[in-house]
Amino acid sequence: MKLGDEVTVHINATPQQVWELVSDVTQIGRYSPETFEGEWLDGATGPAVGARFRGHVKRNQKGPTYWSKCYVTECEPGRVFAFGVGEPGKALISWGYRLSPAANGGTDVTEYFELTPKLPMKIYWGLLGWSRGKTNRNGMTTTLERIKKVAEADAASSD
Repeated sequence: MKLGDEVTVHINATPQQVWELVSDVTQIGRYSPETFEGEWLDGATGPAVGARFRGHVKRNQKGPTYWSKCYVTECEPGRVFAFGVGEPGKALISWGYRLSPAANGGTDVTEYFELTPKLPMKIYWGLLGWSRGKTNRNGMTTTLERIKKVAEADAASSD
């Protein structure tokens, strides 16, 4: 059983232009339907492996509303930005973006999430994965479509 999912969208912008958007956690509220703000923690000012941040989440766009602490696990400009939710080494879920130059130009961007394969998470996913998975797929699609709109407008204005 796969404990996660992913969505891919093509964006007519360079991988670097897209990466700058997905890795700026302070702007997540522009894109995500659930996380409406984010801020770097512990003196971090931008993405780097180990950097910590927190996101202000309104679960299912209805609530509850809470802050989630996160830490960057992968950070390769123009290629990948990923983070774990929770304490370093103890994340229950990981989220990320993989960016690939497309053969016809632009970038194929994949947003994904993976639950940690521990027994409680396997049980949760087995019972509620159909529902939460659908919510997450819809949220990832919305996030990527919003990023696409901004990235393509930025790319057009820099031409």
